[in-house]
Amino acid sequence: MKKVSVIIPVYNAEKYVASALESVLVQTYQNLEILIVDDGSPDGSLEICQQFKDQRIRIICQQNRGLSGSRNTGIRHAKGEYLAFLDADDIWLPQKIEKHVSHLEGSPELGVSFSFSKLIDELDNPLGIYQSSKIKSITPLDLLCRTPIGNGSAAVFRKEVFEEICFQISYDRISENHYFDEQFRESEDVECWMRIALKTNWVMEGLPEALTLYRINSKGLSANLTRKIDSWKKLIDKVHSYEPKKMSQWEKPALAYQLRHLARRAVTLRDKTQAINLFCQSIATYRHILTEEPYRTCLTGAAAGLLWVLPSSIYDRFFQVAAKLTGNNQRRRIIGIQNVQT
Repeated sequence: MKKVSVIIPVYNAEKYVASALESVLVQTYQNLEILIVDDGSPDGSLEICQQFKDQRIRIICQQNRGLSGSRNTGIRHAKGEYLAFLDADDIWLPQKIEKHVSHLEGSPELGVSFSFSKLIDELDNPLGIYQSSKIKSITPLDLLCRTPIGNGSAAVFRKEVFEEICFQISYDRISENHYFDEQFRESEDVECWMRIALKTNWVMEGLPEALTLYRINSKGLSANLTRKIDSWKKLIDKVHSYEPKKMSQWEKPALAYQLRHLARRAVTLRDKTQAINLFCQSIATYRHILTEEPYRTCLTGAAAGLLWVLPSSIYDRFFQVAAKLTGNNQRRRIIGIQNVQT
């Protein structure tokens, strides 16, 4: 039975880290090492982690280097054949690791196995919607436009994948292996996935199950829309530096789909100005988004527009109905995929 190294970066996560860690400890796949990387967290996160007395847990403390820096530290200390990352505010279902290991063991060409994710709020309540996309034949353009892996807690990797994309940088005058680019404090996941897709031959493939509970935190990094846009443009520039020909074709759709995604996030935050501006920028950047994904694009535009014309109480009811319909459609799609594969 191969070992899985679970890497949990921790920074200001005292509200959630116990739930995240407990979800790892109850995994049906037990051959784990659990690397908690305390990234100079100023709150009580470290003390909470220290209360867990499982011999598989190892705590590594460092000065703050961000999420990418914490993951890099975890990878350098990892002894497992497989690597899994769990953000400290997310949760795994008990069979997650077992199912991903089985998936990887059954497909030697597979380097990345990911799952769908169910969205939860700050109080662990399910929002009734999912992060779900295509699960096979993943292309770099898919990663840029539809981010099928979804989030950093959704995938399990062969360790060899990171060995192939490793690069060295000096930190405090010491040369270190890096895997995630520490210059990115946003979009670090997609930046890494793009290098895997473009610089290795490993296949990415998903399991049609929601095995990750992904938390939507209105006060977290994902709520800062302006920073998200700047980081995405930085990502596009980096990919352009080593794949200029391909990126010249991908740049407009990549930016448009991200702008549409952020418009939906602005709708969730009830920021009507940002929502309509981001939606209009998306269409202006790449009008083919209307024909490539008409339903999701028009629904986003309608949600942004209605923020301006409906009273908040009526809009909230409309939003709840739309979210319920979206969740029901996603569940039917997931069940359909599962039925095809069985």
